[in-house]
Amino acid sequence: MIITISGMPGSGKSTVARRLSEQLAYKRYYMGAVRRKAARKLGMTLEEFNKKGETDASTDLFVEEYIQKLARSCDNFIIESRTAWAFIPQSLKIFIYVDPREGAHRILKSLKNPRSARARNEGTQLRTYKEVLRSVQDRVQSDDRRYQKYYNLRIGDKKNYDLYLDATNLSAEEEYKIVEKFVQTHISHSTKAT
Repeated sequence: MIITISGMPGSGKSTVARRLSEQLAYKRYYMGAVRRKAARKLGMTLEEFNKKGETDASTDLFVEEYIQKLARSCDNFIIESRTAWAFIPQSLKIFIYVDPREGAHRILKSLKNPRSARARNEGTQLRTYKEVLRSVQDRVQSDDRRYQKYYNLRIGDKKNYDLYLDATNLSAEEEYKIVEKFVQTHISHSTKAT
């Protein structure tokens, strides 16, 4: 089974994916890290890289190609990506929503950890809640523009997913338990079907 996890910035999707990966012994692929690495190679922050992507499709196309290659060559993995659900239609598709204000609070908290801040590649300009919220809003708008323009996709549309979870008022543990139960139910059903 291939599990695709998408969601809003600060929704906890990486935490959920990491824990699921450990529990299921599935390999985890994190497209955010791939994009952040590409941005760093160009001397850009993720925000700058996303902005470039609004006029340069190559910033997204290499990720699409990577996702499709994975889907052809592997099984039983988890992939975190805004668009993987569309490129791997047979996957179990999960979207984790969080209100942008709550997402900004969560990101600001993670930015206080130097290791986490480096990994996020958000730049040094994000020091206050207001700056992080603006960055989250800009990122969501940029993502929406790019994915609509290049793929005609609506990332936040509930009908695209098998599970659409609003995690705004959930703890990390509550969020994980809901997703884990959903995935285990699908694994159980797919095992019985074979």
